[in-house]
Amino acid sequence: MKLLKCIFCLYLAGTCTGFAQSAAGKIPRLQKQGTATQLIVDGKPFLVLGGELRNSSASSLSYMEPVWAQLTAQNLNTVLTPVSWELIEPQEGRFDFDLVDGLIAGAQRHKLKLVLLWFGSWKNTYSSYVPEWVKRDTKRFPRVLLKDGRPTERLTPLSPSNRRADTKAFAALMKHIGTVDTDRTVLMMQIENEIGVIPESRDFSPAANAAFGSPVPEQLMTYVRTHGDRLEPELHEAWVAAGRKTDGTWQDVFGTAPVTDDFFMAWHYAAYLDEVVAAGKAAYDLPMFTNAALIRPNYLPGQYNSGGPLPHSMDIYRAGAPHLDFISPDIYFPDFAYWAGRYRREGNPVFVPETYGGAEGAANAFFAFGQLDAIGFSPFGIDRMPGAPSAGQSPLAAAYTVLDHLAPAILQKQGTGRMAGIVLEGSEQRAGRISFGGYDITVNRAGAPGATDANSRIGILFIQMDGDEFLIAGSGASTLSFAPGAEESRQTAGIASIDEEVPVDGKWIRQRRLNGDENGQGQVLRMSAGAAVYKVRLYRY
Repeated sequence: MKLLKCIFCLYLAGTCTGFAQSAAGKIPRLQKQGTATQLIVDGKPFLVLGGELRNSSASSLSYMEPVWAQLTAQNLNTVLTPVSWELIEPQEGRFDFDLVDGLIAGAQRHKLKLVLLWFGSWKNTYSSYVPEWVKRDTKRFPRVLLKDGRPTERLTPLSPSNRRADTKAFAALMKHIGTVDTDRTVLMMQIENEIGVIPESRDFSPAANAAFGSPVPEQLMTYVRTHGDRLEPELHEAWVAAGRKTDGTWQDVFGTAPVTDDFFMAWHYAAYLDEVVAAGKAAYDLPMFTNAALIRPNYLPGQYNSGGPLPHSMDIYRAGAPHLDFISPDIYFPDFAYWAGRYRREGNPVFVPETYGGAEGAANAFFAFGQLDAIGFSPFGIDRMPGAPSAGQSPLAAAYTVLDHLAPAILQKQGTGRMAGIVLEGSEQRAGRISFGGYDITVNRAGAPGATDANSRIGILFIQMDGDEFLIAGSGASTLSFAPGAEESRQTAGIASIDEEVPVDGKWIRQRRLNGDENGQGQVLRMSAGAAVYKVRLYRY
């Protein structure tokens, strides 16, 4: 009898283990494919065609009720929405997750996914979303201090009590999500929002001053020594200029320039985030990232978010926050390609949680997915953007219609070198060129100079399907011409055929074969500004 009981227990344990593994397999995760990293949802790669709500929209379920339909009208598949510490822990140790449950239920009803933004200790450098019981107790929860000793509206990352309180709340949130979100509606978590120090370059509290005058932590020094010339250029240059020291204070190792204050704060923010992330993942292991507010030209630390997860500090965040899955840029500058490209590095997939929408955002989305193998794109303030005006879909909604249609091909080609993108940033850039798939492709703006708005943008995605066959889509009116690559300069490229695919009543159909006058007698592809995909077959002669 005892033997039978043991066998039954072993069987039950094996069955439960198999169930747990099956359930765990459904949890969204990141996975490598070639040189790319993909987000896996329900066991399959997933493109986040997202939009971020305004900061206070999701603080009220009644306010959100009419908003859901606006979001689906823009062809999103994912909504980024804040969850603030003050609303889930209004009294210390007493949690209220009704708002979180309502957001998950609302997304499920409208067949949308969620990325939740943890507005914990910091939002845009400030600590404005912490609970009132944290705000009032400045002795227990100390602030960043200015040089003259005045406090700021920012919790210091050097305080263990600050870190413990944030960590406890976030872990409770993740445990709750893991329990209630059985449909796996929540895909990822953003930890804090645009952290850093303003208006001075670092914290000048007694704890910060003591740490600044102490040796650089060995964990960071080991990383610096190990990576050497592979460090981000700004960090590497500072270290080399200071003599490649392997120990010493922050100024001994990285010099006396203001950027050293930035590196110092980056380390302490990273270490703080790592403890929050580790506790959250222990409760429910979703992919987790943090986001950065970028640097305006010629700004110094303190004029920008000093210590934030900027490109020059990515190595410091990797050393100090190894549990963090990746870092994302919030891009509101015109040179989208430059800034997004700086966040594309080994082990750091491109995900843009905040940026412009409209025609500019639509063009940038095609570039991000085509050239940078992005896992997602998300304009800010999506709940105040038009959904489908009478003249037709908004540029972003049209772009998302196309990208949703192309998603299987995009996901198949990510990380294989068989996908590319180009963006023309502003009407002063009349043309651009890209070498891809054995061809040199020139993109020209349609229309005469001065006919387009100064902020207009062209973004195009190229997918090489098989040999000389390409899928091409984008935003903005343009004309494309093709030439063989440099190694075949004695040949000419011709267009064998162009098939135009468009959405009609929710289905994609091949509408026209574009030939003769429509393709310049086999010389050009003319792309319209609407929702369309062009299947182009080239040949050489």
